[in-house]
Amino acid sequence: MITEIYCVSGISGEEDAHVFISSGENVRLSCNNALSGCKSTTWTYSNNHSETVALITLGIKKKDTERHERLSLESDCSLNIKNVTEEDYGFYICQQFVNDTQQGTDARVFLHVLHVSVSLSSSSSSSSSSSSSQTEISPGCSVTLSSQLYSDTGFSCDDWVSSEGLGLLWVNQAGVDLKTDSRYQILSSDQYHCSITLTTTLLNEDNNREWRCRLTQRNKLKTSVRYTVKYSAQASTTAVNPVHITHSQDPSTTNTYVSKDPGETEVSVTAGLLYRVIVIIVEIAVFAAPTVILLQIICARRAGEF
Repeated sequence: MITEIYCVSGISGEEDAHVFISSGENVRLSCNNALSGCKSTTWTYSNNHSETVALITLGIKKKDTERHERLSLESDCSLNIKNVTEEDYGFYICQQFVNDTQQGTDARVFLHVLHVSVSLSSSSSSSSSSSSSQTEISPGCSVTLSSQLYSDTGFSCDDWVSSEGLGLLWVNQAGVDLKTDSRYQILSSDQYHCSITLTTTLLNEDNNREWRCRLTQRNKLKTSVRYTVKYSAQASTTAVNPVHITHSQDPSTTNTYVSKDPGETEVSVTAGLLYRVIVIIVEIAVFAAPTVILLQIICARRAGEF
């Protein structure tokens, strides 16, 4: 599904389109000056960390770009970007050229990407993840969700907030602001970067809990990112009950070990298996002995007849 959220803003002094999207989604950037057939259409891209590169030249997609596989051109010459990443933010320009001469004016689009990065820590270890959807973790971990709006407008976050009314907010599944709960530590962005972080220590009941970072403009929702807490089955069991390891070779003999050392359990199981093997060998010997004796008697009688 292609998601398009855009507005026309005067922050740059021109009628530029501003598109807000969350990482992992698909987006369509409109080209409002396109000529029919798109054979004259050229799309270029740049941001404050890269030079201008051509993505589409005269209707043909460039193959030497990193995002080549994620780009496509619509019949109306709009640019589709699949599975948007935070690196896709920047300034896109759609132009029309006929016989090397530009026709009309530029169609300018600013793409703003909302992305959440995740960092985890515990008393025994720490790890980090850049996934904005789901990460397997366990109760007792401290989790920090950092949500940042990646933009290339040349303006600070303070300018965005004051002139465009942008806001970032962490809420729960019911849409309640998490700032109202002392369990969560919320830190807002500095004057230059539009970001907001949420930090909390996970509880058993947080399994499958969802938090959302919402981006609004003048109190109107533009886009949001969801983060779902997902405990592994082993982590959930360990957090609630003691560990029980059960080995069953015979339904009538079941040994249960509660929180034992793995080496001790392995030795016990090996001894049990050895005992079973010895029993089987003895049983075979007991049943086989009469048969062997009978065969020897038959052979002796036949030898006497000759």
